Amino acid sequence: MESIIDRFFKYVEYETTSDENSDTCPSSKSQCRFAKLLKDELEYIGLTHVYMDEFGYVYGTIEANTKREVPTIGFIAHMDTSPDTSGKDVKPKIIKEYDGGKILLNEEKNIVLCPKEFPELKNYVGQDIITTDGTTLLGADDKAGIAEIVTAMEYIINNPNIKHGKIKVAFTPDEEIGRGADRFNVEKFNAKYAYTIDGGEIGELEYENFNGAYAKIKIKGVNVHPGIGKNKMKNSILMGMELNSIISSKERPANTEKYEGFYHLNHIRGNVENTEMYYIIRDHSMEEFKEKKNRIEKIVNYINDKYGENTISLEMKDQYYNMREKIEPVMEVVNIAKVAMEQVGIKPKIKPIRGGTDGARLSFMGLPCPNIFTGGHNFHGRFEYIPVQSMLRAVETIVKIVQLYEENVR
Repeated sequence: MESIIDRFFKYVEYETTSDENSDTCPSSKSQCRFAKLLKDELEYIGLTHVYMDEFGYVYGTIEANTKREVPTIGFIAHMDTSPDTSGKDVKPKIIKEYDGGKILLNEEKNIVLCPKEFPELKNYVGQDIITTDGTTLLGADDKAGIAEIVTAMEYIINNPNIKHGKIKVAFTPDEEIGRGADRFNVEKFNAKYAYTIDGGEIGELEYENFNGAYAKIKIKGVNVHPGIGKNKMKNSILMGMELNSIISSKERPANTEKYEGFYHLNHIRGNVENTEMYYIIRDHSMEEFKEKKNRIEKIVNYINDKYGENTISLEMKDQYYNMREKIEPVMEVVNIAKVAMEQVGIKPKIKPIRGGTDGARLSFMGLPCPNIFTGGHNFHGRFEYIPVQSMLRAVETIVKIVQLYEENVR
């Protein structure tokens, strides 16, 4: 327990926020500093063929210690944290033996993590919970995944009685801005299957996800003195509000669940003359995904027809697709993870990801890659937390998966 806590606390000290406005890879220099730390740590605990490439990806290997022909498997996590909330100067703290009540994150600012708002907290009474101080995100997405992988690899190396095939490890930049797989070297990684350790609560096992796209919208208005604005002023902010009002409120994240898709207005910036809007578009169904994108195009055309040609411009791009079609032909990769969880006493929760992971894109790049829990909750915000015991169970699950691949060889 102390080992994984110390490791996780060390990792979250590194500010690794990705930057969607950057054209570099990684998108922020801080990710390179963290990648260097991980490279050194993998070498220190005994992995071989450890290297950090020019784009900040970190790779490592544990050689097989069995004579049986075991498929090479990999474990992957991402280094960056979400740009939605500050990841700088993270100050984690541990609530020992949580009593089920409110958790005061920040006395000065009166920020409270409350089970009334986050009822899942009640599942962890008596456990040790790592929280933020209420001013930043925590970074469990996905530094918890990294800590769990490194801890599991260290355990496997230090316990050679655990028989296993070749194991690959990789840590990627820029997953939070949809670029985590852009420069992933699948051929050099050379694994038959892999798992992203990037899920939420304990027991999560996911092999299907949203199809995802983004829509960047720019609106040009006309500004004149409001006293003489009649028939002259075109307020780009109001045109943006009009555009958003056309999208059904039923198709927003706050009103959807399970397989239901949505439009999410992630940010809007503007004044009378210029407004920029950024949406993410999500749906599990490819048919509905295409329809959602078509609807955005129709709304943009409507606004242009109403207020004049070139009033509004649209840049829309697909980010990832539902990995289900790539996983279903090789369902053994999911079944082994399911059995691993059951054998370490965890009830698997197989459900669709209401988002995406590096694994979605990697699956389409030839590396089937379902997703496994880290144990964290409330990712991307100041109420993020993770039970230490869930992190330890993730480590156990990784080790058990490694064992099962060797045991199941015929």
